Amino acid sequence: FFFKMAPSRDSNARPDTSKQDSGKKSFKKDIKSKAEQVLGNRKHANDVFDILEYLQADKEEAVVCAVNACNKMFCALLERGDLFIGPLPKEDRILTDNYSAEDKYKMWMRHRYASCVQQTLDLIAHEAFQVKESALCALMAFVEMEGRFPLVVVDWDEHYNFPRELLKSVVEKLLSVDEDMSLLISRFQEFLDFEDVRFYVMGFIIDNVAKVMDRKKEAVLPVYQNNVFTLLSNISVPSQEADLTNFMVKQEAKHEDWKAAKLKEHRRVFDRVWLGFLKYKLPSNMYKKVLVIFHDSILPHMSKPTLMIDFLTAAYDIGGAISLLALNGLFVLIHQHNLDYPDFYKKLYNLLEPSIFHVKYRARFFHLADLFLSSSHLPVYLVAAFAKRLSRLALTAPPPALRMLIPFICNLIRRHPSCRVLIHRPSAADVPREDPYIMEEEDPAQCHALESSLWELQALQKHYHPDVAKAASSINKTLPEQEDNISDLLEVSTYEMFEKELKSKWQSVPLEFEPAKGLLGRPGEILGQHFALE
Repeated sequence: FFFKMAPSRDSNARPDTSKQDSGKKSFKKDIKSKAEQVLGNRKHANDVFDILEYLQADKEEAVVCAVNACNKMFCALLERGDLFIGPLPKEDRILTDNYSAEDKYKMWMRHRYASCVQQTLDLIAHEAFQVKESALCALMAFVEMEGRFPLVVVDWDEHYNFPRELLKSVVEKLLSVDEDMSLLISRFQEFLDFEDVRFYVMGFIIDNVAKVMDRKKEAVLPVYQNNVFTLLSNISVPSQEADLTNFMVKQEAKHEDWKAAKLKEHRRVFDRVWLGFLKYKLPSNMYKKVLVIFHDSILPHMSKPTLMIDFLTAAYDIGGAISLLALNGLFVLIHQHNLDYPDFYKKLYNLLEPSIFHVKYRARFFHLADLFLSSSHLPVYLVAAFAKRLSRLALTAPPPALRMLIPFICNLIRRHPSCRVLIHRPSAADVPREDPYIMEEEDPAQCHALESSLWELQALQKHYHPDVAKAASSINKTLPEQEDNISDLLEVSTYEMFEKELKSKWQSVPLEFEPAKGLLGRPGEILGQHFALE
């Protein structure tokens, strides 16, 4: 058999597609039959052009069908060894140089495969998600088949084979600067379960982020950074070396020495990819997204969690909800990695503002604040400052927050008996005087909280909500040593408080000591003696 390239068709030529529009047979049958012919007999090799033509069709269904056909066809050609292996000559040299007919066919088909890969990569930017998804799945199928049947000559004793360039091109398309690819990235997540794919993807992200962000002069790129975060947030590193078992490409030799098969290397790259991403300025909403998953999905997988100190301290200094969320990561570093954070409690104290009761992360903040203030070694002035500031904020806090806040303050006093002077100061309630506490003072050591009293709790005993008034009245008696469990109160909402009141059973209360027998029928009433209802 001698393969002859049609002179009228080069890599960019397109055949007449009038048959496609004739209506004699559908595009699905046309594509399927041509793919079968290409695989069945080499004399139909030029039908590849017709299939590639459909990749640029206007109809979404035709493009999807063509992508799936290319997937099946070129995977079969790779498995059969019908694509040229080694450095590929330029296409115009295939006919002029002295190659065998077999090599010419394989070189020509290898060029068609390269053209198919490039067009399929371009389809990742297609407007229809179904086309994007089909293109992504086809490209990952090519990655797997190139791994199993390499197109390069590999010395197994010296090198490890993995189609890195093809996978890198896929990652670059997913990390678009202009288009939100979150949905397609979520589809890509299943491929990140492969140890080798995950390892190389992390490396490609490191290079891509550095290239894009440096080119943009470190400006904020919301769409691009969101794509990077979405891809990174889907990556988790196994906890044990024995868990590294699921590989897309199994190396034939020295598999154990392969970096992608070593947990230490995975953790090292995981550190680098997150540090490389977080060292650039992020959009404000991106800080929140990162910090929400930080303590669960990032820190536990890092080989050196302390490398995140700069990011966490910078986030903590931003203020608002971002500072609240940064507390989780700082808590892990302080308690598990002995982080020494100067002025930590001063900054925590200044986070206590009226808005704290209205943010989405209120429960998380007070849970962590309770942990930070649980130590019995804290100075009395500091605990008193927190108790006083929270009491002052309680005057304008909503009832659901007060249900948690008052027991929180009482727990602080239980842990530090020296603070009991705040609720037992002689004549504090009877003698009118100016409160020495300075609410505007940022330094808890200078706010004079110990010289004040918690008169705010006494004021709350007259709160309109009975649960709040009852909780505030607990300071009138000696506080028991057992702390109140506030975990069940952290997320109490107004809706839940209403539901509780609606479900509570009320006892009927008599309003008269003599039962009424009618509107004018009470005995001894003059009105009933002179008037009657008829």
